Amino acid sequence: MKALQFSEYGPVSVLEVADVPEPHAGPGQIRVAVRATGITPADWYLRSGRFRDMMPVHLPFVLGVDAAGVVDEVGTGVSGVRPGDAVFGIVDLAKHGGANAEYAVLATWTLKPDALSWEQAGGAAANAETAARALDRLKVGTGTTLLIEGAAGGVGTVAIQLAAARGATVIGTAGAHNHEFIAGLGATPTTYGPGLGERVTALAPGGVDVVLDCAGSGSLPDLVSLAGSPDRVVTIADPESAKYGVHLSRSGGPGADPAAVHGLAEVAALAQQGRFTVPVAAAFTIENAAAAHELSETGHARGKIVLTL
Repeated sequence: MKALQFSEYGPVSVLEVADVPEPHAGPGQIRVAVRATGITPADWYLRSGRFRDMMPVHLPFVLGVDAAGVVDEVGTGVSGVRPGDAVFGIVDLAKHGGANAEYAVLATWTLKPDALSWEQAGGAAANAETAARALDRLKVGTGTTLLIEGAAGGVGTVAIQLAAARGATVIGTAGAHNHEFIAGLGATPTTYGPGLGERVTALAPGGVDVVLDCAGSGSLPDLVSLAGSPDRVVTIADPESAKYGVHLSRSGGPGADPAAVHGLAEVAALAQQGRFTVPVAAAFTIENAAAAHELSETGHARGKIVLTL
């Protein structure tokens, strides 16, 4: 099968679409013929070597953690799904490699709601798990005032909608051109950068309860000050978090948090109710994956970047 991989750490030029052996579903797993698959910042962190000490990989390495597709193999012990079903979910990178491929073995999945296109579903699972994991750790619920730094990106857009559905008040930072966009998802927008404390205080005179950093832009000292304590801040993007006593939430590697796989079913149910969408920043063919990585590296994609097959 065709798969997107890299054989050495480096810039986008190390990416290649190669012929690799097909994976097959084992016990408790399913295999899908992939229709769309997501690109996350973690993909280019891994490819560039930024995470080589935190999350080492065996080379060559097939990228991608989430995908949507049609089930074509069902492992033993699996119920509730059969060949021909449309699903979206997450792979187990350590066991079966990545999802940026013609076939992917999913370790966690849910049925794809009709309300989501293949591109939307292909980019939904990893962000849903990440957002739910971070919101769970911050105990976001009814009455919580949550600040999201970097609210217009893939995880930020999902976190806004999940937090709002859980009853929270959400303030989101984004560039001015994205304010209307994140307001439409349920957040009160403000601009990131110098003066953030004053702007947030004006929007939430009683203060914010917790903060989720999706940007990794070096703003953790200001975010801790706004929250009042480092244990009320979670980042998914800043590897320097330990300097400030802030928890870096990730699903793999040493110190990983328990996966919040319930996030997949949570967003699927909300989508069917018309209360959730997956903004797609751009869709590329797998052969044009270098351009997808370049867009992700800018940090300015509005929503999720996906590859189609």
